[in-house]
Amino acid sequence: MGFSVCLAGTRCMGPLCSHRPRPSQSLLLLLWTLLNCVLGSGAQGPGEWTPWGSWSRCSSSCGRGVSVRSRRCIRFPGEESCSGISHEYRLCQLPDCPPGAVPFRDIQCALYNGRPVLGTQKTYQWIPFHGAPNQCDLNCLAEGHAFYHSFGRVLDGTPCSPGAHGLCVAGRCLSAGCDGVLGSGALEDRCGRCGGANDSCLFVQRVFRDAGAFAGYWNVTLIPEGARHIRVAHRSRNHLALMGVDGRYVLNGNWEVSPPGTYEAAGTRVVYARAAAPEETLRATGPTSQDLLLQILLQEPNPGIQFEFWLPRERYGPFQLQTQARGWPVRQRQPQLREVEPRPLEGPTAPPALIPTLAPVFQARVLGRHRQAQETRYEVRIQLIYKNRGPLRSQEYVWAPGHCPCPPLAPHQEYLLAIRRLLSPDGTQDRLLLPHAGYARPWSPAEDSRIRLAARRCPP
Repeated sequence: MGFSVCLAGTRCMGPLCSHRPRPSQSLLLLLWTLLNCVLGSGAQGPGEWTPWGSWSRCSSSCGRGVSVRSRRCIRFPGEESCSGISHEYRLCQLPDCPPGAVPFRDIQCALYNGRPVLGTQKTYQWIPFHGAPNQCDLNCLAEGHAFYHSFGRVLDGTPCSPGAHGLCVAGRCLSAGCDGVLGSGALEDRCGRCGGANDSCLFVQRVFRDAGAFAGYWNVTLIPEGARHIRVAHRSRNHLALMGVDGRYVLNGNWEVSPPGTYEAAGTRVVYARAAAPEETLRATGPTSQDLLLQILLQEPNPGIQFEFWLPRERYGPFQLQTQARGWPVRQRQPQLREVEPRPLEGPTAPPALIPTLAPVFQARVLGRHRQAQETRYEVRIQLIYKNRGPLRSQEYVWAPGHCPCPPLAPHQEYLLAIRRLLSPDGTQDRLLLPHAGYARPWSPAEDSRIRLAARRCPP
């Protein structure tokens, strides 16, 4: 029943004009009616929704369930129905059910235990049956018999099937969108925003093509904090390696090849896959909670490493500055790699991308040496630094290129070394070389005095 109020001197049409006003109607509807009478038109168009009510309690006492809220459509005779839905359901997550708790569907089937069904006085014990066409019907199997019976719909909030993410609502199996509303279909964009349009982040996609000058670990890129939808792929016998900010490897570190699988790193799960093609991939949904360093463990020339990720706009600038200004040491221990057979690299020892810097001069003890392809690698422990412009670790690797280890350095002996340092312009590739003209003499107090005197006279 509606009401109508007509102004003096106007012609009112429609059934609303013959009824008295109802005090419960809103002022909005009254104004709409007055306007309708002034225009001399009948009631047309859709009705109006009331505001949404509050959410109900969760349908379950533990685990997952549903809450519901509703609204009413207010319309006058002759008006169309409101467009939209009158009930909305959302997922509610409570603490996990205790071990041994009876599933919700089992409880509903058990309600019919010992009750006559099928028009007879015979009774049965019922358990859920999941092979029926509609998984949101309460299909129960009679224990000890080869038939099941449908008792209508399951209660709202019943899982569609064991282990499924969907829940039954009004006889339909619905999944929650990113907004938590069942059946909304709302999805996160690549930036992690529910219902977004990928406009709050930027897509980083590049190919690392550095061929490398020697077998070992080479830095590819920094994967910064906040990165999402990370993907890395390459096709070669080389291996991808991932390192955390604490310097510990997540996978393929310390010259050991990790098995394919899922790894926890920086607050996300990294899926590492390796095919026989050979092809290797890394995938992670993110977002990362801290920086990760992506490396490549070279065993053969690098054909190219494709990597991509999405990054929040506010983090893109700092990421660019970090990749341009920051360098990581790439000299690593190089024993025989497990699971793969290393092959010597082709081409010159030092590519044009590496440029020489001022030679460090230091006293070192030789710990060991290893022949690799056309080079000899010396592992040394630095005892004393006389002259240096770049960082040196307490334990380093010095390389002697050529067919013979010249000059030959004996293990367990101490030497004064003036070496050649080759550094890439961005600082990400660093190598210590001992060429034929390099200074390498057994350490003695006399040599120590001469080097100290030379270091004082020469500029740092």
